[in-house]
Amino acid sequence: MKRYISFLFLFFITFASQAQCAMCRAVLESETDNSMAEGVNNGIVYLAAIPYILMGGVIWFIYRSRKKARQES
Repeated sequence: MKRYISFLFLFFITFASQAQCAMCRAVLESETDNSMAEGVNNGIVYLAAIPYILMGGVIWFIYRSRKKARQES
């Protein structure tokens, strides 16, 4: 159970992280309006979340199929 809680913690902490490449950061910091920077940050988070969701689905499917195989034997 601890493993699943730590996995969820690591999954949701990625949404709070705000990371950018050096060039994007330099361009976005030069603007007075921060709405574009927030949009880029949100885009990065969404693009990073998709692989985590897909891998979570694969891991869940493997877990479920192994659990079902154990119950049948």
